[in-house]
Amino acid sequence: MKSVSPEIRTTGDGSTTLFSEQFSQHYHNPNGAVAESLHLFFETTGMITDIQNQKPLRLFETGFGTGLNLLLFVNLLEIYGYRSNAQLYSIEAWPVTSKTARQFSFGKHESLNRFKPVLNNIFSTVSSGWNRFEVTANCTLNLYIGTLADFFLDETEIGLVDYFLHDPFSPEVNAELWQAEVFREFHSMASSRAVLGTYCAASSARAAMASAGWFVARAPGALGKREMTLASTDPKKLDPWKRVDEKRLSERLLRGDFNR
Repeated sequence: MKSVSPEIRTTGDGSTTLFSEQFSQHYHNPNGAVAESLHLFFETTGMITDIQNQKPLRLFETGFGTGLNLLLFVNLLEIYGYRSNAQLYSIEAWPVTSKTARQFSFGKHESLNRFKPVLNNIFSTVSSGWNRFEVTANCTLNLYIGTLADFFLDETEIGLVDYFLHDPFSPEVNAELWQAEVFREFHSMASSRAVLGTYCAASSARAAMASAGWFVARAPGALGKREMTLASTDPKKLDPWKRVDEKRLSERLLRGDFNR
């Protein structure tokens, strides 16, 4: 396992993010890490409604990163008095050091500060492969330290996933995590009403999702970004949003339009 120490930077809402020298990209939107994650993965996907309705939840996150999505998820469970069972499965190839994690802050989102010991414990104890943390009485983190390709080769059964938080670095610098094969694997893991949310609005990424059998839609992006992408195994879950032409995008991908 190789730990990394990216540069810590403060975003527009006062919360911290990291800058990866390897990929030359921020982990979050520089205009606001917390605000972006809430919009992308919890509000626009409809997950908050399922939390309010006490639905058992199984999440799959590509890129644990700073652990921010975990903290936001646990905080929302507390806000809405969640009493059911929640499982978060997350993949991270390059975990940050515990020293870096201790420097994270959440700006005006002070309610997240009480979870900082959770992050400190995670980053100081993780090792390669599966790591299990009972974050609260009804929320478990199952953190896989390794690549997504390694995870796909792992035979651990995780059950059907309700929400995919697809948050790797962009297709321009991390193309392998935006291929149709990846979204095909996700589709095989998905429940009948699963939703995938991502910041990426690239046509090539949407085409990869569509060719893998997902229904795909565009939604308003976070903090100055025009669009984000939603995908689902159930087209009705995308009714509030503008659907893309999945057939046309799949044909373009097959022709190699996005390789030019």
